[in-house]
Amino acid sequence: MVKEMVTCNTLVELGGRRVGIVGLGSIGSLVAKRLEPFGCTIAYTSRNKKSQVPYAYYPTALDLATNTDSLIVCCALSDETRHIINRGVLTALGKKGVMVNIGRGALVDEKELVKFLVEGELGGAGLDVFEKEPEVPKELFTLDNVVLSPHKAILTPESFDKVTELMIANITTFFSNKPLLSEINLSDY
Repeated sequence: MVKEMVTCNTLVELGGRRVGIVGLGSIGSLVAKRLEPFGCTIAYTSRNKKSQVPYAYYPTALDLATNTDSLIVCCALSDETRHIINRGVLTALGKKGVMVNIGRGALVDEKELVKFLVEGELGGAGLDVFEKEPEVPKELFTLDNVVLSPHKAILTPESFDKVTELMIANITTFFSNKPLLSEINLSDY
């Protein structure tokens, strides 16, 4: 289990990078918004092309990886997205590519990722989630091009306050026969 963040000795300039976002839903959109001020060229892949966004769309993660320097994985886990980041995608990113997973561990073929990182076939990785949490491949602890963080961003007083506020607001709207603020479509999972 990762108990604290492991720092990376390999520095990569963020400004001007071509960043691909796998899953441009609510989280992916917020990630894109935060990357814009750094001058990043943003592209994405998602279940569907989104006409309201200004970013380039690629139909597959492989196409996206071929046309970007970095991937940030934000999509939901499903049968279709399990191991969406696989050998082909990692190969397309290449020796200077960086892959960040903030979605679910099983979105990435972790065995392939470890192999690529150990063999120097991928520039780096930032991992907040792991395929078999809480287990983390021991090889990742020795690499200087990997940042590991515990999957506990939600565990702050501020985030608990926000979750409580949202829950109360949803209960209030539900009993007022109004649409929920954060409705979940179970068919998406």
